[in-house]
Amino acid sequence: MSLPATGVLLAVLGVALMPGPQAVRAQQSGSQQGGQEEISRKVKNKVAPLYPDLARKMSITGTVKVEIVVSPNGTVKEARIVGGHPVLANASLEAVKKWRFEPAAEETTGMVNFRFEAAH
Repeated sequence: MSLPATGVLLAVLGVALMPGPQAVRAQQSGSQQGGQEEISRKVKNKVAPLYPDLARKMSITGTVKVEIVVSPNGTVKEARIVGGHPVLANASLEAVKKWRFEPAAEETTGMVNFRFEAAH
C-alpha cells in the first residue's frame, strides 16, 4: 500500500525488532507548519514499535501512517493515526510518542510511516 506523503522524504530506517519473521521500518517525511518545506529537524532518538502478538499470529503486514506535531523542545506533542491496519495502529502510536527530535524555534508537523512486514 502506498500512501502519498506531504513534503520530502527525509530518511529511511530499517529496524529489526526481535528474532523472528517480522520487522518494522520507519520512514519520516513532513512539512514546516504553514508551508510545504522540508523538515529541518533531525531525530535524536527513535523507538521502534513492538510487533503486536495478534498481528504476528494473523500474519498482518502493512504500513501505518502517523501524523505528528513536534514541540520546539523536540518532544512529540501530538500524534494521530491517518492510515493503516487497526491492529498495528496502537503499537505505532506508542512508539512515535517516545521519539525525540533536535530542538527548533517552532513546532514542526510531519508524517511517520511504520512498515510492518515479514522478514525474507
